[in-house]
Amino acid sequence: MNEQSIDTEPKFRVRARHTESTIVVYQAYRPEIGRPAARTGRFPATWKRDRMTWIKPSFLWMMYRSGWGAKPGQETVLAVEISRAGFEWALRHACLSSYVPGVHPDRAAWRRELKRAPARVQWDPERDLHHNPLPYRSLQLGLAGEAARRYADEWTVSIRDVTALAHEIHALVSADDLDSAARLLPPERPYPVADELHARLCG
Repeated sequence: MNEQSIDTEPKFRVRARHTESTIVVYQAYRPEIGRPAARTGRFPATWKRDRMTWIKPSFLWMMYRSGWGAKPGQETVLAVEISRAGFEWALRHACLSSYVPGVHPDRAAWRRELKRAPARVQWDPERDLHHNPLPYRSLQLGLAGEAARRYADEWTVSIRDVTALAHEIHALVSADDLDSAARLLPPERPYPVADELHARLCG
């Protein structure tokens, strides 16, 4: 993304690699979970379906969070292709992870919604190749309860291990070859979200 497009990029927008029917999100796990998931295309039984899991449509935000797949417990980076129908179900049933006046009547109403919502939305600064924060935000979508189970057992279409890609891009960044690194980044473009839903989830 060039300097002009960075300046004009809206603060809140979902950007992702997607097709007419699927969207790619990223997660990072220890090898005992990540490798079997990539090998079979499904999360193994050891993957805790009763815990909240966070999915990230931004590859670079996942690289920032996992340290290019080098942080302990995040050594295997996965590209998880899920159905758009499932992703949008999660968005429709999500609550913002923090209270925003104007979106919620008051803090008590937000707490009630957060407690019963099977998904939550959090916006964090997007990152560049050096992990510097950018002036616009990247979506994180937390899935719990019904949403986590649906994600693992219904929505997932495929799972790929992209750890080698993460390491290759990191090596180019370390060598200050940013043009080559940028060319290897998975292409991400704006993901369509209905205006009413966008307003409720962007705060």
